[in-house]
Amino acid sequence: MIRIERSLTISGLALAAALIAAPSAQAQSADMTFFVTSSGPGKGADLGGLEGADAQCQKLAQAGGAGTKTWRAYLSTQAADGKPAVNAKDRIGRGPWQNAKDAVIAKDVADLHGPANNLTKQTALSEKGEVINGAGDTPNRHDILTGSQPDGTAFAAGDDKTCKNWTSSTQGAAVVGHADRRGLSDDEPSKSWNSSHPSRGPDGGCSQSDLKSTGGDGLLYCFASN
Repeated sequence: MIRIERSLTISGLALAAALIAAPSAQAQSADMTFFVTSSGPGKGADLGGLEGADAQCQKLAQAGGAGTKTWRAYLSTQAADGKPAVNAKDRIGRGPWQNAKDAVIAKDVADLHGPANNLTKQTALSEKGEVINGAGDTPNRHDILTGSQPDGTAFAAGDDKTCKNWTSSTQGAAVVGHADRRGLSDDEPSKSWNSSHPSRGPDGGCSQSDLKSTGGDGLLYCFASN
């Protein structure tokens, strides 16, 4: 009888500890205002346009406990079909932004696009608080879709830099950044988080397999805009 009561007491204490810890973890996730998606929609760079990309951010944020905020994908589009270009930097609010572990990655838009931002492999975490595989890891997933220039603005119309404004999974190209700030060399493009190189591959440049072939997986940067 004593053993049974002691067992029940220990079980009760463990349950109480779990219940106490759960709200704490949820509160930490609720404070998150930036993450790298743990997965993409799965259709390469065809994200369903900006709306589909934002929906992916919102869905994963909801799963991560921060769905009450309005989330936007850090993506630019190029002027086409009578529609003006959209700058990624204009979509993400004012900041500051912090990851799932409360580390501030940038205090505002200027800081985010400046040399002193805190975006590294250790801080560019997923909505789950996990590190994204980078250079040297298998598989490498550090290529993040942005379609943007280093200052967060869109490219001029002409050469495709956004896989037809995020609607193509075949022909085209999308500029990507490196979430781990590492590449094949030590030059600035290799270390750029948002404007490193265009996608390419045998399917035309925008398929899921094309993105994987150069170290990506169709992942996005997501920012809480409010």
